[in-house]
Amino acid sequence: MSFLTYLINGISLGSVYAIIALGYTMVYGIAKMLNFAHGDVIMIGCYVVFTVVSTLSLPTWLGMILAIVLCTALGITIEAIAYRPLRQAKSSLAVLITAIGVSYLLQNVALLIFGANTKSFSSVVNIEPIKLFASTGNAGLTVTGETVVTISACIVIMVLLTLFVNKTRAGQAMLAVSEDNGAAQLMGINVNATISLTFAIGSALAAVAGMLLCSSYPALTPYTGSMPGIKAFVAAVFGGIGSIPGAFIGGILLGIIEILSKAYISSQLSDAIVFLVLIIVLLLKPTGILGRKIQEKV
Repeated sequence: MSFLTYLINGISLGSVYAIIALGYTMVYGIAKMLNFAHGDVIMIGCYVVFTVVSTLSLPTWLGMILAIVLCTALGITIEAIAYRPLRQAKSSLAVLITAIGVSYLLQNVALLIFGANTKSFSSVVNIEPIKLFASTGNAGLTVTGETVVTISACIVIMVLLTLFVNKTRAGQAMLAVSEDNGAAQLMGINVNATISLTFAIGSALAAVAGMLLCSSYPALTPYTGSMPGIKAFVAAVFGGIGSIPGAFIGGILLGIIEILSKAYISSQLSDAIVFLVLIIVLLLKPTGILGRKIQEKV
């Protein structure tokens, strides 16, 4: 039962990474930008829920809706102010430095408002644990409500996002911009609006992922989103950045590897093992598991 417990916990953690990685992979696939402030949007969403529920004593559902709305607005604002002016920059280094600057800005704003002390986050999930394989003399396997909701939410988000991209007009516009934004603009597609929509969706997903993450691991600080954000980026690269199914697969595998490493090898070395696996995968397949090689036209 121990291995099965670790496996389910790994899938649950991986589901959070997958939801965050979807934001990375969509932004990179469409705008060709790496939004390293994405992890801190997670933290902002968690603080919104914490403030609404714990400080103002308002309903949890209201905090969740406000977190998604505010994170969506924050994503659109970050894109418009920080990234859009640099979209035509000759060096991608300018965008990278700006992303790091936005990340530190959000962290320090959170420090000024909420302080450095760890806050206890109240779970947004109100579902009783499920017992599996229980019998006389056998306690069986207990699956928490947070685990059930996290895995279910990841699958639903993955399916809905895939359908949105492939079946809707806005999704088709995203695909066109990802192929060639210049040609897409000539065809009448509003490139700025399409990229803003991409940031909006990614930031909304970050808010959902943050709530699920802090529900399972209820410690909230201004740095809560930093490491999950980095690991989710690793998951996106692992699965093939730019690929929605790749982000899903990369996130799940990363979560399983991390939990099994903590259980059977060393909790101190689990992060190192995660990055070591990434290096090995990229040495064998540089584009990631589902990534495709892009032919540059000269």
